[in-house]
Amino acid sequence: METTELDIQVKTLPEQPGVYQYYDKDDRILYVGKAKNLKKRVSSYFNREHDSHRIGVMVKKIKNIKHIVVDSEMDALLLENNLIKKLQPRFNIMLRDDKTYPWLCIKNERFPRVFLTRQVIKDGSEYYGPYPSIRTVKTLMGLIKGLYQLRTCNYDLSKTKIEQGKYKVCLEYHLGNCKGPCEDLQDEEEYLQQIQAIRNIVKGNLKDSLKDFRDQMSNLAEEMRFEEAEKVKRKITTLEKYQSKSTVVNPKISNVDVFSVVSDEGYGYVNFMQLSHGAIIRSHTIEMKKKLDESDLELLELGITEIRQRFESKSPEIYVPFEVEAGENVRVTVPKLGDKKAIVDLSTRNAKYFRMERFKQMKIVDPDRHTNRLMAQMKEDLRLNEEPRHIECFDNSNIQGSNPVAACVVFKNGKPSKKDYRKFNIKTVEGPDDFASMEEVVYRRYRRLLEEDEPLPQLVIVDGGKGQLSSGVTALERLGLRGKVPIIGIAKRLEELFYPGDQYPLYLDKKTETLKIIQQLRNEAHRFGITFHRNKRSKSAIGTELEEIAGIGEKTSIELLQHFRSITKVKKASLKELEDVIGISKANLVYKFYHNDQNET
Repeated sequence: METTELDIQVKTLPEQPGVYQYYDKDDRILYVGKAKNLKKRVSSYFNREHDSHRIGVMVKKIKNIKHIVVDSEMDALLLENNLIKKLQPRFNIMLRDDKTYPWLCIKNERFPRVFLTRQVIKDGSEYYGPYPSIRTVKTLMGLIKGLYQLRTCNYDLSKTKIEQGKYKVCLEYHLGNCKGPCEDLQDEEEYLQQIQAIRNIVKGNLKDSLKDFRDQMSNLAEEMRFEEAEKVKRKITTLEKYQSKSTVVNPKISNVDVFSVVSDEGYGYVNFMQLSHGAIIRSHTIEMKKKLDESDLELLELGITEIRQRFESKSPEIYVPFEVEAGENVRVTVPKLGDKKAIVDLSTRNAKYFRMERFKQMKIVDPDRHTNRLMAQMKEDLRLNEEPRHIECFDNSNIQGSNPVAACVVFKNGKPSKKDYRKFNIKTVEGPDDFASMEEVVYRRYRRLLEEDEPLPQLVIVDGGKGQLSSGVTALERLGLRGKVPIIGIAKRLEELFYPGDQYPLYLDKKTETLKIIQQLRNEAHRFGITFHRNKRSKSAIGTELEEIAGIGEKTSIELLQHFRSITKVKKASLKELEDVIGISKANLVYKFYHNDQNET
């Protein structure tokens, strides 16, 4: 079955929380949905039959998918609400009405009330949210009422009216839920301290409130008032579980464009998010091919101009990760902390995911394109005569000269070819001599390839500096391969690349894919060599004394150690005990070995 562009989009979606948008062939919005896992949720539309006729019709019309990645499932829920109300997709039958999610309001008045509302009125009051459900806000309100004694009446508690005795305390006062500010029974400063604590709680700054309640719980426990202490403990638990507000919606951020950029060697990716009345209403990422090796600053400035023209944006302010020129009538803000910084970070994350998806799509459509580009890049960066399709890397492993070994790992087309890995026991070198060991294994490796008429690599890498490189060159020279097989050394400390006959090392940009492939080769050779060395060392340790006994091999040694747990207990074992484990003939060998030794001493 032929893979369509839509199939590729679905396969390369991220497995992150977010919102997806379906568009038809005329680029008209069909549907907006939320997901805990974008790839899993969107895939479910295309890999099964749908009971709903409405959904079946919609799926047939889908020609393009867009998405926005967010931090959490709650953020996805809130963003879905914003986008549905803005875009009015024809297949969304929920959330298209004017009813919106609830907010928590701290009223702009003397002795402020705290209550939930669905309407945001610009009268100087503070609004927190929105929250994904009424239940969430009611839970929060219940928490606040349980922690603090606030008024619920809508009286105008001006100083004049209180002094005139206009009001009388109500039932809430007698129940202990209010301290009676209407009759001047509560100080305004004390009341405002409670309001400040509530602000901290809804913002997620719980440290001070938790400390106060923990102190309160300790005091109650010391006074043996355990039931009241338990109630305070439950409040603490609720506070600890409470999650701070979403970064997707913030009423203080209004009519702003947010831009970010990520780039690689060939392309730049600029993400755009548009915020209106504190809510994200649009997200879009463009791919820009580099023509003259433009910097991220140049790419971002080009992207801002293009996107604002395309979407006819008139927002007077933009948020960006670094200073840019955006024209005289645009205010540029580079946030460092808080919600504004969180929005810029969200934009950057979406740009990164877009870049990753483009790479994945490229590999599906043209799997050789990425490899060909990488090989051409490595040839240029490393000054080679041909592309290094076949690379081999060598590393030595020994501890104070014990059990010296070496490893050779092989990469083909930039990927590990584990079936071609080789390990070597050092045969001709005594003691810890890295240079001589390197010469031995390089010589043995390529003598074998020549004898078996196997293809030689287009690049050999030795782990180490000039000394190890010189040893590798000597080995190739002995085989008549110097100049025929390129060889370089990599020194770990500064990631210096050494070439034969060149006094000065080559330094590659830390971001280049070439250096990353070389580091991967070096690390893989080290891992493979260390594993081989440890295995050899452990076998050597197991065998020690028991394998010195004529007729006793590794398998019998392991059986004895598993049963007796130590060499000392094997020595003290009776002949009968040994016979029960390894049989009569081998038991006699072990028993005589140790008891003859004792007789001689």
